[in-house]
Amino acid sequence: MARTYLYNNHVKLGAKMVDFAGWDMPVQYTSIIEEHNNVRNNAGLFDVSHMGEIFISGQDALNFLQKMVPQDISKVIDNKAKYCQFTNNKGGIVDDLFVYKLEHNKYLLVVNASRLEADYNWLVKNKEGYNVIIDNKSDFYSMVALQGPKAADILDAAGIKKENQPRTMYIMQSKLVNEDVFVSRTGYTGEDGFEIIIRNEKVSELWELLLEKGKEYNIMPIGLGARDTLRLEAAMSLYGNELNENTTPIEASLSWSLDKEKELDYIGKDIILNQLKNGTDKKLIAFKMTDRAIPRHEYPIYYNNEEIGHVTSGGVAPYLGQNIGLGYIKTDKNLKINDTIQIMVRNKLYNAVITSKNFIEKHNRNN
Repeated sequence: MARTYLYNNHVKLGAKMVDFAGWDMPVQYTSIIEEHNNVRNNAGLFDVSHMGEIFISGQDALNFLQKMVPQDISKVIDNKAKYCQFTNNKGGIVDDLFVYKLEHNKYLLVVNASRLEADYNWLVKNKEGYNVIIDNKSDFYSMVALQGPKAADILDAAGIKKENQPRTMYIMQSKLVNEDVFVSRTGYTGEDGFEIIIRNEKVSELWELLLEKGKEYNIMPIGLGARDTLRLEAAMSLYGNELNENTTPIEASLSWSLDKEKELDYIGKDIILNQLKNGTDKKLIAFKMTDRAIPRHEYPIYYNNEEIGHVTSGGVAPYLGQNIGLGYIKTDKNLKINDTIQIMVRNKLYNAVITSKNFIEKHNRNN
């Protein structure tokens, strides 16, 4: 099992370690609820070094990425971030990722840990005819996420003043702990915050600096458990749950991320455009439990005693104090927000109501 360069830091803090996508990662330090609410109210520091960093450069870098994703990368200006998906020939999602334009014909792709090998192989498989360099630097870099309403204050105290911090969905190159770093204003919590990419050898020093500077702002180290409840409460999809190679961006309610007028061809375009025009057989919904029960991954969803789908993610939402979930249902029932559905929990049906995906007010936007 792989270990991040922060493994000893986690053990020193008393973290409970678990296997995640082949990595020995902290699932919690104190309790998931305490860590979750601290990110909502103060700030949290996450080790996300298992994520992958792939650099795309060369004369055809832009044209190559235009082929690989449904989004229009030509609209991405220098230092801007774009949420994207790699799509396959069926329109299914190979992975979801962030594309950062660093400069002309040089891009940074941050991909999911569980999909790093598949993503790299997918890029290499489709590079024929393009003058591009695909450089997987994931073994060279570590990454930490600083998230929460006090994240900007802590980064200021650590050495990057607020007036010099990147705006939401932008990336910058700067220095922390006397080391060149990438700092993006992105995250996976629904809160304001940053993701910092740094050489492996310096990440422990950065981790300790941020925890020290964050003391007066009540920072806490945060494990994978709260990372999952935070992203669910913010209705953010997880690869392997909401997203997979048999699910398209349209079915996954990611139409907002697509450039629907993009003229250039990309992998899976015909299927995606057809779904945009004619609809889909399934769709991703959000729901809140109205009966006392906790929905879990793969639990069946019912409507009028007929099974119509399944839960993809579910659980307790600590900040809301409610039980919530995401799941796929058939579209032929024409169900909409405020309609009642049932979740099968241990062979018994419990009521839930379809809601918008705005479980909470998101604060991942800065002025």
